Amino acid sequence: MPDETSVAVLGTGTMGAAMARNLAAAGLRVRAWNRTRARAEPLTGHGITVTDEAAEAVRGADTVLTSLYDGPAALAAMRAAAPGLAAGTVWVQTGTVGPDGLELLAEFAEAHALRFLDAPVLGTRAPAEAGELTVLASGDPGLRRRVTPVFDAIGAKTLWLGEQPGAASRLKLVVNNWVLTLINGTAETLALAEGLGVEPGDFLGAVAGGPLDVPYLQAKAKLILEGAYEASFPLSGARKDAELIADAAGNAGVRLDATPAIAQRLRRAEAQGHGTDDAAASYYASYDASDYGRGDTRGTA
Repeated sequence: MPDETSVAVLGTGTMGAAMARNLAAAGLRVRAWNRTRARAEPLTGHGITVTDEAAEAVRGADTVLTSLYDGPAALAAMRAAAPGLAAGTVWVQTGTVGPDGLELLAEFAEAHALRFLDAPVLGTRAPAEAGELTVLASGDPGLRRRVTPVFDAIGAKTLWLGEQPGAASRLKLVVNNWVLTLINGTAETLALAEGLGVEPGDFLGAVAGGPLDVPYLQAKAKLILEGAYEASFPLSGARKDAELIADAAGNAGVRLDATPAIAQRLRRAEAQGHGTDDAAASYYASYDASDYGRGDTRGTA
C-alpha cells in the first residue's frame, strides 16, 4: 500500500464513519466532512482530520469516497467539494442511489474530469464497523489496483461487475429488494401470529434449522420481540430504497406488486415516528396506532 494514499470521506453517518475509521486503521491518511460537523468530530480520536468544508476535505486527496443518504445528497456534497477537486481524482460512490441518481453523479464526474467508480456496499452497522462489507464495483478496470487499499480496508469482498458505472447500483437494488422482502415478511408474519393468538416463538421454532429459516429472519424477529430497534438499517432508508426499486422496475417495464406495498407500509411506520428506528419497526405499520417508546402496540389493531 503506497504511503501517500489519502482518502476524503464525505458523509459520516453510520456507514461513512465506520468506513473512515477502517481506512485510518489500515494506514491511509483520511480527512472527513459531514454536513453536521458534530457527527464527524469523534473521528478525530482515530487520527482522522475533520474539516469544516467539503472542498477542504477533498483538496489533494487521491480518492474521494461518498457515503450519503441518496443521489441528491451525494451530488450536493460533491458540488460543495468542487472547488477542491482536481482532475483525475478517483470518486468512489458507495450509497444506494438508483439508476436515475447515478446518471446525474456520472455526469458531474465527467464534467469535472473525475474518475468515477460506482461502488455501493452490502452490509449494515456491524459489518461496516468490522470492515467486512461486500463492495459491488463497476467502472474503469484500470482503477482496480489504485482502489484496492480502499476496498480492502472497508470490505471483506469486492465483486467487479463490468466497466460501465451503473451495473453495481442495479445489483444493489436487486439485493435490497430481497432484503426488504425478508424484513417486511418477518414484521407482518409476527404481527399475524400475535393477532391470531399464536406465540411468535412457536413460529420461529417451527422453521428453525429448516429450509424456511434464514439468519436475517431470526435477527429481525429478535428486535421486534424485544422492542429494541437500534438501527442497523434505518427505516427511512429502507423506505427510500423501496421507492428507488419500484421506480427502477417501472422504468424497466417490470411490474412489482410487493415492493410498492412495502414502500407504503414503511411510509406508514415512518409517519408513526419510526423513521430512525431499524426497518424491522415496520412491524408497527400492522396497527392503527403506534405506542412509540414502549415497544408494544398489541391491542391497538
